[in-house]
Amino acid sequence: MRLTSFSDYALRLLIFAATRPEKLVTIAEVSRVYGISRNHLMKITSALAQGGYVETQRGNGGGLRLARPPSEISIGAVLRLTEASTDLVECADRRTNTCVIAPACGLMGVLFDALQAFYERLDRVTLADVTRNPERLNRIFELQSQRGPEAPGQGLPSA
Repeated sequence: MRLTSFSDYALRLLIFAATRPEKLVTIAEVSRVYGISRNHLMKITSALAQGGYVETQRGNGGGLRLARPPSEISIGAVLRLTEASTDLVECADRRTNTCVIAPACGLMGVLFDALQAFYERLDRVTLADVTRNPERLNRIFELQSQRGPEAPGQGLPSA
């Protein structure tokens, strides 16, 4: 299983915002650090705002911030919001299923159980858990911001 880039970028945006609780974060900052298109980040921000994970402020001096403490943001819940489909195989959707063995096959049930276990595990992980070292994250963000998105992850500090 692989998360969509939408989900991946949503988590990155939340991590960035979590390391800056005292200020509004701009789409431009996030775009510069991660090398993600501003238009894509606007769509992600909109979804996260609708889901109640971020608050946005328009205009000069605007930006976004977390709508609740990182300890109250479940990674599993965010992924349920951002993953467009949780169907791991075609037969999970009766409308589009063309698999001839679907009525007798037990694979869909096993995969559904595995997906549930995946989300249940991530439900126990919060944004606070994945941002336990904000100082190190901020050093990396600062270096990346200076370097620009053309060289992501190169020469980052190890401690």
